[in-house]
Amino acid sequence: MKQMAFAPLCIATWIGGATLAPISAQAQVVPEVVDSFPKRLQKQKRDAREALIDSLQMVRVQPGRGHLGSPNSEFRRARYENGARETEIDHAFEVGKFEVTFAQWDACVADGGCAGHRPKDGGWGRGNRPVINISFDDAQRYLQWLNKETGRKYRLLSEAEWEYVARGGLSAPFGHGHDITARVANFDGKAPYGTEEIGAYYRKTQPVGQYPANAFGLHDMHGNVYEWVEDCWNVDHTAASGRADARRDGDCDYRVMKGGSWVTHGYQMRAAARVRYVTDYRYDDYGFRLARTLD
Repeated sequence: MKQMAFAPLCIATWIGGATLAPISAQAQVVPEVVDSFPKRLQKQKRDAREALIDSLQMVRVQPGRGHLGSPNSEFRRARYENGARETEIDHAFEVGKFEVTFAQWDACVADGGCAGHRPKDGGWGRGNRPVINISFDDAQRYLQWLNKETGRKYRLLSEAEWEYVARGGLSAPFGHGHDITARVANFDGKAPYGTEEIGAYYRKTQPVGQYPANAFGLHDMHGNVYEWVEDCWNVDHTAASGRADARRDGDCDYRVMKGGSWVTHGYQMRAAARVRYVTDYRYDDYGFRLARTLD
């Protein structure tokens, strides 16, 4: 018996007068393409966040007892330091190992933050030098940007915390003891404190970390630039709580600055020394340092 020949399946098929694609073509499966761009973008953002956090170089500080103000016996003290007392630092927190630098500030501006403020550097250089010409309000804008970028809650130190970390566990005026010279800090070395040792006076900031750290591992707590703290201004410590919190009472149009600077004399850099300025004022020895409460 003669066998009939059948058309191959790949021949086009007619249904109701319409031509369909070959059956073999209909059977092909197009592989699904998974777009990995969102995952790559998420990883890039995560890596950038971690790099930013690492660049801050924070130092962990343990709870303890500190000192606020100065005893009557301390040489060249001021009445604003009255009401000297012990303070209870009841929480662990982080402090910037260094003062905030131009490089860190400029990163904020480049990212569209810090209200676009590009502080002048006095012709001394930027990079690893402490940022200057920074008001209290400017520092708050940097913190807003930093907290948005990192998802953390960075802040300024309170005055009580500042004195605690500046003394480095000592009860002396400085983190290095009862005297200070140009060997351990950047200031007017012709006017030391507690000693007759005359030193250099550079008349400008120095890159952060050039001088020895205190016992807590912190550099330039005395000298280089004044550091804003969170506290509102009060004429003395009489009504201070004895806790680590920043004072929100008093005149909040003015905020406290600590530590002295490249232009000050030694007595002005004592841990207890304090000055006040309005929150929008900028100058070439005004800077700040970061802090963060640990949960």
